[in-house]
Amino acid sequence: METVVWLLQSDRAGDNNQVLALGELLGLPATRKRIVYRSPVLLPKIVSARSRNLLVAGVDRRRSAPLAPPWPALVISAGREMEPVARWIRRQSGGRTRLVHMGRPWAPLEAFDLVISTPQYALPERDNVLMIGLPLHRVHRARLAAAASVWGARFAHLPGPRTAVLLGGSSGSFVFSPRKGAELGRLVNARARAEGGSLLVTDSARTCPATFEAFRAELTVPVYVYRWQEGAAANPYFAFLGVADRLVTTGESVSMLAEASVTGKPLLIYDLAEHLPVDAGAWQRLRAALCYHALRDRFARLLGPAYMQRDIEIIQRQLVASGRADWLNRCGGNLREAAPRPAAMADDLRALGRIRDLLGLTLPC
Repeated sequence: METVVWLLQSDRAGDNNQVLALGELLGLPATRKRIVYRSPVLLPKIVSARSRNLLVAGVDRRRSAPLAPPWPALVISAGREMEPVARWIRRQSGGRTRLVHMGRPWAPLEAFDLVISTPQYALPERDNVLMIGLPLHRVHRARLAAAASVWGARFAHLPGPRTAVLLGGSSGSFVFSPRKGAELGRLVNARARAEGGSLLVTDSARTCPATFEAFRAELTVPVYVYRWQEGAAANPYFAFLGVADRLVTTGESVSMLAEASVTGKPLLIYDLAEHLPVDAGAWQRLRAALCYHALRDRFARLLGPAYMQRDIEIIQRQLVASGRADWLNRCGGNLREAAPRPAAMADDLRALGRIRDLLGLTLPC
C-alpha cells in the first residue's frame, strides 16, 4: 500500500488544527477529507462513536469528501464525530489502514493503533497511548512571520502595545455567556486604555453572536476585529499571534491555550468556570449544583469511565505554575514576561517516532 495519509476534518477548528499539525509534521503525501454530519444527530455520542457504519453514525455522504479506494496507509482523526469514519475506512481497507486518534476517543482505546492525548483526559497507561504535555499545534516562527508580513500593514496604524484577544465559546461545563463577554470586554479595554495600546480581536466558530456583541460593546480603544467565517480564504489568526505584544484567551480551549502559550509572549487566561464566592448562601450553592452542566458532569463522573471525563484546569494550572500564563479574572492578572518555552519539538518528536514505528518507515526528523 502506498504511504498516503488521510486527514479527517470536522467542523471543530481545534480538532482540525491538531490533525493538520500532525499531518504537516509527518511530511508524507496527505489529503484532507472533510466529513459532514446530518443534523440533528439522533444517537448519543457514546453509541455513534462505537459504530463502524457511516449511516448509523449520521454521516452525510453526499456533502462529505469522497471516501473510496485506494485506501490510505494512515488515517488521522480527532473528535468523536471522526471516530466511526476512521474505523469504517480501516474496515474497507481489509484492516490494513492504521488509525491515529488525537485527544480522547469515545470508542474503546483498542479501536486505534495509537491515541495521542493530553493530561486533561485521564487516559490509562496503555501501549497504544502517548501522553504529551499540550496538543500538537501549527504555531511556528516561520508561519507567524509569513502571516504577519501579509497582514501587518492592516494593523500598522494601531498603537502599541497590541493585545490579541482570542475568543472561544461554550464547551462542556464552560459557558461563555453575554455577561461574561461583557466582563471580558471591560477587562481588556481597561488594560489597553491604561497602556495607550490597542486590541486585535478574533472570535471563533463557537462564539455566540450575542456574547460577541456584548464583548464588542465594551471596547472604546483602537481595535481591529475579525469575525470568524467558515471556509474563509484569509484569516489573520496566525498574524495576530505574530504581531501581538501580549495575548488574552478564553480558557476553555486547550488548543487555543497551547497555540498562545508556545509563542513565548505574555499570556492572560480569562476563566470561564463558575466559582461560587466563599460567602455564598445555601440557596445559591443548591441552585449551582442543580444547573444542567453541573448535573451532567456529576452523572459523567458517576456512570462513565475515568477517561470519558476531562479537567481542562489541569492544563491551565500547569501553564500558570510554569510561568507561561497568568489569570486575567482571578487573583494575579499581572502581565509578565513569559517563561522560556519547553525544549523545541519535544512532543512533536515523540509523536513522530511512534508513528514511524507504527508504519515501519523512516520519517523526517
